[in-house]
This record gives sequence, structure tokens and C-alpha cells, in this order.
Amino acid sequence: MDCRSISTKLIIIVVLFAFTACSNEKTTNTSQTTPTEAEPTSYQPAHGGRLIDASIGDATNLIPMIASDASSHDIAGQLYLPLLKYDKNLNLVGQLAESWEISEDKLSIIFKLKPNLKWSDGEPLTSDDLVFTLQLIQDDKTQSPYKSDYMKVISAKAIDQRTFEVRYKEIFSPALATWASLAILPKHVFKDVNIMDTDLSRHPKASIGPYFLKDWQTQQSITMTANPNYFAGDVWIDERITRIIPDPATQFLELSAGKIDMANLTPTQYTRLFDNNQRLKHEYNRYKYLGFSYTYLGFNLTRKPFDDVRVRQALAYAIDRQELVDGVLLGLGEVLATPYKPGTRWVNQSIKPRPFSLQHAQTLLTEAGWTKKEGQDYVSKNGKPLSFTILTNNGNKKRADTATIIQQRLKSIGIQVNIRLVEWSAFIENFINKRDFDAVILGWSLSPDPDQFNIWHSSQTGERQFNFLSYSNPKVDEALEQARLTFDLDQQKQWYDIMQQEIHNDVPVVFLYAGYSLPAIHKRIQGIEVAPAGIGHNSEFWYIPKLLQKTSITAE
Repeated sequence: MDCRSISTKLIIIVVLFAFTACSNEKTTNTSQTTPTEAEPTSYQPAHGGRLIDASIGDATNLIPMIASDASSHDIAGQLYLPLLKYDKNLNLVGQLAESWEISEDKLSIIFKLKPNLKWSDGEPLTSDDLVFTLQLIQDDKTQSPYKSDYMKVISAKAIDQRTFEVRYKEIFSPALATWASLAILPKHVFKDVNIMDTDLSRHPKASIGPYFLKDWQTQQSITMTANPNYFAGDVWIDERITRIIPDPATQFLELSAGKIDMANLTPTQYTRLFDNNQRLKHEYNRYKYLGFSYTYLGFNLTRKPFDDVRVRQALAYAIDRQELVDGVLLGLGEVLATPYKPGTRWVNQSIKPRPFSLQHAQTLLTEAGWTKKEGQDYVSKNGKPLSFTILTNNGNKKRADTATIIQQRLKSIGIQVNIRLVEWSAFIENFINKRDFDAVILGWSLSPDPDQFNIWHSSQTGERQFNFLSYSNPKVDEALEQARLTFDLDQQKQWYDIMQQEIHNDVPVVFLYAGYSLPAIHKRIQGIEVAPAGIGHNSEFWYIPKLLQKTSITAE
């Protein structure tokens, strides 16, 4: 979910899902940049410089297989890498793997590592590290939201130093895509370590990505330095600093003052404030594209009144999604009714968002026994008013504004809603992981693969797993299981359509909107390429031309 969003295969989803379908998807991907002057021919890649960006939340854990939030994966993804990755066109390509071969029976995959891979401490990365990493995530003691995908592997072996084979008991269609999610860990560092309680979660000893962790000041900043021996090519920018700035308004002030190179804009900042700031227009480019993420209102299904589907349906009718898109996103987003990116082949086109109808919402509440007695402001049942708290993370103005609008709409039908904003890392650790909430406004960041087993399957409700709403529907379970047993995209589509219809009927969440990503980046940062995968697909190869490095921002 990008909370910013907790990732589901964030990696998997990041959770983040069918690799053969990408070329058939209709992708909305546009960019808008402010005019730039003609660039000198000397603006060529050069080593040096610093990039400072901003995040509303601090990382919580730098061990990818047990980290469940985007802030952590943003950093950990620069340190540890998987065998495969998605390229700019959302096709699976090799990362640590040079090549791979799928057996005729589709039950095994043989990966060949790229030659001469080395960890940052000089030790070679070999297929033993791959076997170790797989066994580690399979271990009963490892609490990982991604575990279920790798429990499908029934055997794994290191054929030689560079050759790794995994075998599955049955057809598992997301198999290849899962190897774009599992970041490989160094066996010689993590062997005999309790991965759930180790200082390595904050102080890595050996990594292999484009950057090394240099310094982490909790709730202040995270600093990384370039890996001079990165196997994939030159990492041009010497230092990358992520400043933790929970307030988007403060981020914008820092951007306007030239104190950060990169920040995600709110719709108001993008559409109004940016154009009125001459410094920003002159020095920064802004981008706009629809990514693989969405925002939702989710219910803790183990708590009353959310155990009654009629109450959940009433809430869905009482929320005007278009009002949210227009009022919160200023039109920079799309209403949605299913958990897939609008415009992709996986969306069940027969499902439409429930129309906004306070009258129908009131009727459903009455059917569920919630009525308003004379002199009362709120509906009640057995003497108790219908009241709950919406929890969301501090620093995300869109979510806070969304909660406020929902609060007002539900008040009009006699529901009392409280809103609580919590700092990001505490939000994850103390509320999401402990299932201590009534309702949440959060987001999911998804991969191009359509498999969402980890979010919706009833087996994924355990500690630190992604089905933290405790949703359970046998038909959804069957659809998710059957879709994994075929490589036929049409058959997968049929099963995922069933899954979406059941979720629509049950309303474990109210799907709200998919908003556009709206980053602003200083023009000194070069090498940025807008693509179906967004602008971050090649961020390790961005650069600052030598002539512009002297204007780099000094970190405070």
C-alpha cells in the first residue's frame, strides 16, 4: 500500500503484477513540462553533484522482504536488487540475471546470473545467495507479506556459481514476475541472523545496488552515496539525500526556495501555485502521468458496524467520488470502481462506481437497523450511535481532504465520523500491523502483473500480511487461485472479472480514485525519460552536467 502506499508486490506490487500483457494495455501517460532554454552541448553526463528530494514519511526497515511500505522500498531498492525488473515499457528484463529459461512443462525456471557480480564488501554474489534468500523468505520465522508467492517453490538449487534453478509443484502464472520482486540478500551477512530483529534493517553491511547507505537520521534525512563499481553502468550523481518533510506545504516552500531538487506536487500546487511562481517555472520541470496506484477507504471487517455488508454498501452510495476527483484532485485523476489501473485490460468493464445517492444510503442503513430517533443528530442501533474513526497518514493532504469531505457527506445521513492523522512509520507499525483501526484511507501501488492474491485472499490476513482488512470470500479465493494456474490471458481475465465483481458486491473497500503523479524536478537533473513505467525507471542513471554541479543545493 503506498501509504505513501504500502506496496503489495511493491514490489510485487513494488507489489509491483502479468508480464505478457503489458503490450496490450492502453496506458495513459502524458507529461507536462515548463519551457526550457536550449541546452548547451556540454550538458553531457558527468560524475558528481547531489540530488535532494523529499518524502512525507521516513523509512521503517531496509530489508526488502519484510518492509511493507513505499518509503522503505524507495531506499532499500537502491541497495538490494532482484533477478528481474520491469523496463520503461513494462516488459520484464534481466537485472541480476543475464538470462532465464522456462521449462516446457512451465514448472521450472533456470536463471543465469550476470558475470562478476560482487557485493559492496567485495564478496561475490552467487547462486548460493539466491537459494539462501528464497529459503529465508520461506522460513516460518520470517513474517513477510510476500511469503505466499515463494511458498509455491518446491525445490531450489545452485547448479553452479552463476546458475540457479527453481521448480514449482503446479503451474504458477505469476512465477516469473515474482522474481522481479524478491531482492537478493548476501548469505555471508544474513546467515544465522534473526531477520525480524536485526540492526541490519538500519545498517546494511553489504549491498549491490546503485547506491550505498551513508547516513540515516530518523525523521530527518537519509543519505546515500553512489556505488563506483555498479555492475549496470555509471552512477553519475554522487549523493542522493531524502529529506523527511511530512507537510506538503513545507515541501513546496522548500522547493520554491531552491532547497530541494525534487518533490511530488499536490493538485493545487501543480495547477495554481507552480504557475504563479516564476522561480519554479524557470528552474523546474513538472510532469503528469497516471501510475499504477489508487486511493481507497477500507474497513476493518472484524469490527462493528463493518461486519454488515449493508452498512458498507450504504457508505459506498454516500460518497461522491466525482466530488473527490474535482475537489481534492482538481480533476487530475480518475474515478474507479475496481482495483486495477483505469484503461488496462484487467479492469472489469461491466462494473461501474455506485452512483452517489444519499437516499439509497439511508434506505440501506434503515434495513440494517440504524435509524434516527426524534431529536437525534445521528442514526443509532440498540442505543448506540453509528460512529467510527477514519485513520490516515499525516502529511498527505489529499487523503486528509478526502477524509474531511467523506466526513461531511456521512454526517448528512446521520453517521458520526472522526478523523485521525498519524505519522507514517507509527501508522504502519502501531495501527496497520496491529489491526488497530476502524477504517483507513490509504493507497495501493501495484505492479503491471494482475495477480493480487496478497491483498484479497483470505489466507493473507496474518501478522504483517497485506489483507489487513480481514476480507474473506471463498469465490474471491477460488478466482485468485485459478488465475494463477493458467498462462492463458483470456482465462485469467475471466477469473479476475469474477474477483472484481465479488469485491464490488462485498464492499470491503470503497474504491475512490486514481490520481496522477505530479513530480517537479530541477532542470539541472538530466537523463529523465517519460515512459509507460513513469519517470523513475532509470533514476539511477540521471545526471547533473558538470556546468550545473556548482549550483547544486547544499543540504541543511
